[in-house]
Amino acid sequence: MAIKEILTEPNKVLRQVSQPVERVTKEEQLLMDDMLETMYHANGIGLAAIQIGVPKRIIVMDISKKEDKKNPMYFVNPVIKNKNKDLSTYEEGCLSVPNQFAEVDRPATCEVEFLDYNGEKKILKASGLLATCIQHEMDHLEGILFIDYLSKLKKSMIIKKLSKQKKSSEALVI
Repeated sequence: MAIKEILTEPNKVLRQVSQPVERVTKEEQLLMDDMLETMYHANGIGLAAIQIGVPKRIIVMDISKKEDKKNPMYFVNPVIKNKNKDLSTYEEGCLSVPNQFAEVDRPATCEVEFLDYNGEKKILKASGLLATCIQHEMDHLEGILFIDYLSKLKKSMIIKKLSKQKKSSEALVI
């Protein structure tokens, strides 16, 4: 397993639509292992493959709060089947939009069909934080970031901050 670099906004790769996985092979399992290690290393609770530059419809998540009781979840080719009309609001952040947070309204519950780590078809009924996290990560598969739900002004302010941070981190210190 290896820790990968997480791409940060602004980056054109993050805006790509990810491609379906034909079947889950050792290659996809290794990718999911690397994604999970990368997510844990960055103290995240969800990560889409596109966030490490791989345009495949793969997500890993772990919303468990306890460090010693990890509960990793793997979603290959996830599709939301049903979304509740009732909305819930969570303050969201994103590993690809570092140190920026905003409240986002999303359906409170949803049903997701996906392939698991072993390529087996599953259906999950999610609510609360799990539903929000799944929807957030699935947005990544469509090239959408949580800041896209914000007003133009808020979004442009965040992107400006991130651009400045990128430029300063790319400067050479000799």
